[in-house]
Amino acid sequence: MRIAGAAKLVVVIAIFLLTFYVISQVFEIKMDANLGHIFARSALDAAARSTKPPRYKCGISKSCPEKHFAFKMSSGAANVVGPKICVEDNVLMSGVKNNVGRGINIALVNGKTGELLDTKFFDMWGGDVAPLIEFLKTIQDGTIVLMATYDDGATKLNEEARKLIAELGSTSITNLGFRDNWVFCGGKGIKTKSPFEQHIKNNKDTNKYEGWPEVVEMEGCIPQKQD
Repeated sequence: MRIAGAAKLVVVIAIFLLTFYVISQVFEIKMDANLGHIFARSALDAAARSTKPPRYKCGISKSCPEKHFAFKMSSGAANVVGPKICVEDNVLMSGVKNNVGRGINIALVNGKTGELLDTKFFDMWGGDVAPLIEFLKTIQDGTIVLMATYDDGATKLNEEARKLIAELGSTSITNLGFRDNWVFCGGKGIKTKSPFEQHIKNNKDTNKYEGWPEVVEMEGCIPQKQD
């Protein structure tokens, strides 16, 4: 009887040890699998972060060199969506900011610091050109001037207004017409014509919208004014 009892005890112990071994092996495999999954996911996340394209100021396609201001701007879309002007990652004018309107939209920026000085819009369809002319005459040397049309920016323009804008570096202002889309970045005191200008004529055969051409967009790096 004692031998039989001892044998049963050995069997119980053996079963317990075998069960413990199997459980420990399964648990270790699961732990290894979970850790492997965690490490693999971390590696994938890191790879995704490393391949994500960088974001530059104002969402432009490349970074600007030192002593340059990043900018991006767009004209209005027909008479529905207003223009947008961004400098150094700061949206200066947009429909969301509720500071744009029909006609020519203008943002003035300090050429040394990149800080916003003023924003205005002038209705060139139902308004008067005189306030625009007076505003243009007050712009100080060294000021960056950004302009974008919305709906119609040309009907009330006269020769004096066009000349003042041309002196800021614009080339297209001389033939800007009814409902043309136009964006421009120049400066007071500029010695040459600005390279930052886009213009699309209003043409019923090519217009994207009924009565209006497609939106024009432009981005770039404005040289900082040096003393």
